[in-house]
Amino acid sequence: MCGIAGTYRWPDGKLVTDRLTESLAHRGPDGAGRYGHPVGDGEVQLGHRRLSIIDLSETGAQPMVKDGLALTYNGELYNAPELRAELEAAGVRFRGTSDTEVLLEAWRRWGTDCLPRLRGMFAFGVFDERTGELVLVRDQLGIKPLFLLRRGEGLVFASELKALALATGGRLEVDHAALVASLLYYWVPDSRCALREAEKLPPGSWLRCRPDGRVERGRFWNLKDVAAEGRERARGGELPDIAAVVEESTRSHLLADVPVATFLSGGLDSSYLTALAAREQPGISAYTIGFRAEDAKFEAMPDDLRYARQVAERFGVDLHEIEIAPNVLDLLPQMTYSLDEPIGDPAAINTFLICTAAREAGVKVMLSGMGADELFAGYRKHLANLLALRYQRVPRPLRRGASAVVDRLPVATSRRGLRSVRFAKRFLSFADLPEETAFRRSYTMYDQDDLLALVDPDLAGTVDDVLTEHADVYQDNELDDFVNRMCLADARMFLPGLNLTYTDRSSMAASTEVRVPYVDVEVVKAAFAVPGDLKIAGRQGKAVLKEAATSILPREIVYRPKGLFSAPLRAWMSRDLAPLVREVVNDGELVRSGFLRRDALARMVAEDAAGQQDFSKHLWHVLTLEYWYRDATSGSGQSTRQTA
Repeated sequence: MCGIAGTYRWPDGKLVTDRLTESLAHRGPDGAGRYGHPVGDGEVQLGHRRLSIIDLSETGAQPMVKDGLALTYNGELYNAPELRAELEAAGVRFRGTSDTEVLLEAWRRWGTDCLPRLRGMFAFGVFDERTGELVLVRDQLGIKPLFLLRRGEGLVFASELKALALATGGRLEVDHAALVASLLYYWVPDSRCALREAEKLPPGSWLRCRPDGRVERGRFWNLKDVAAEGRERARGGELPDIAAVVEESTRSHLLADVPVATFLSGGLDSSYLTALAAREQPGISAYTIGFRAEDAKFEAMPDDLRYARQVAERFGVDLHEIEIAPNVLDLLPQMTYSLDEPIGDPAAINTFLICTAAREAGVKVMLSGMGADELFAGYRKHLANLLALRYQRVPRPLRRGASAVVDRLPVATSRRGLRSVRFAKRFLSFADLPEETAFRRSYTMYDQDDLLALVDPDLAGTVDDVLTEHADVYQDNELDDFVNRMCLADARMFLPGLNLTYTDRSSMAASTEVRVPYVDVEVVKAAFAVPGDLKIAGRQGKAVLKEAATSILPREIVYRPKGLFSAPLRAWMSRDLAPLVREVVNDGELVRSGFLRRDALARMVAEDAAGQQDFSKHLWHVLTLEYWYRDATSGSGQSTRQTA
């Protein structure tokens, strides 16, 4: 796990690459390197910051240069031992034991044909001194980031967006279409980028730069195709052994020459991984979070700590507990900077604090249960959308009456939140809508009218574009299974756009690598070969994964109510953060620039304060967006206000 950067036929490429690489020091505090070579009338420069995980010696240092190939690489290959054995059998001689050298030699032998064979998380740039070509690659599922920017025949790339801003002297304008998308989702979709000109290399794809200025793109893996293949396997009665697939993935993700620990929330996903990991590495450490008692009570949060302790005791795990109190909000400016783009999920803070504590204890690698909910239909929205189909069969007068009653109920009293009321209001906001619209509304922040009322009227066309993009992605499949259609949409949008993004940025800000065994090509293939009625059985989400987990976990853990890897936002927003919210609404840069409308924000604040609606998540995202916007517009010395 590392930070990579580089330039290709870019003015002052050496200076720019050094600056980019230094800005990524937190991603790789164990070493740094740079490589340069002439290309036509210019040059290529590759930079690297190293976090040593496998082969800690100098033979694993980067950029790795060997027999005319140069590689700068961020990630881990979990099938490196198998690929290495195959290459050695073909006569390849290795200098060290790193997966970096395995990747370099696999590229030499097979070129882009090696890419579908790679099992892991990766983003890399490889340069061929013979042809003068630079190829950039990003892993199948978008676990690792890769940002790039092209101007004329030049290109610059890096692991973080803020680095590209450095390469251009801070003169990248904010893309307000991406900000509109972030308001809808509370994150920026992987298809968009918060700064103009910059882009994210799509998951499962590569880009080749040639010395004559031509640029070629290709795709080596597509989730849509994987889902379609899974559907055919399911139709043929070929059901995968989920327990075996998850166990093998967890085992391979433990590959390291340094200590590995786990996230342990006490929920199914992290408990299952921790139990499997403890079987392979007895006495493994795990990290969990808790909140102030009064905050957890106000939020009506489940007692996840009790379950985490139970799992740790049962499997001999060394459990470390971290309490998150509102003083963590001092981290807000730092987190918005580290996250690169506006992301309104407070789980990013949880991840950062856990990784910081682990790093202080000498742990560089963590396993996370990220991805299981998306692939196996474990979120409440999945079950809620299924229930909505039944709700639509209820006579319309009864539905109208129920909606009127729930609308009048408060979401909180002065002492505690009313979680069931919040869920009911959320459900009724989408239960009558068509499939794609209902699914979007079940997990996004605003409906179309509310979003139009919140932003600059000149951005109305942009709102339409953002909503159309969601519909296009959701409907781009050949699946006849509603549950798997939702899972596919999550795996293409929600997973790379939000969860993998904040996990990478938050963990790397703490110089820690987080691995995600559920977000593995073999697990994904197996997940889409499971029919939807085995993922949601009755009212039980992730049913097939729960059945697999019963082979090692007690049923009390497997079938407990779903936990939350989040934060007590209502408590924070109504108490500790209330003055900051007022400041942003009354005199924030987003309001003063005209991007957000003060009257719409004020209405949200008033309704939230009255306990009639729960806008805590919306207002938290406005805070994160405000901090990000201040940073993004302060460095250039010029106005970045643009209509999209």
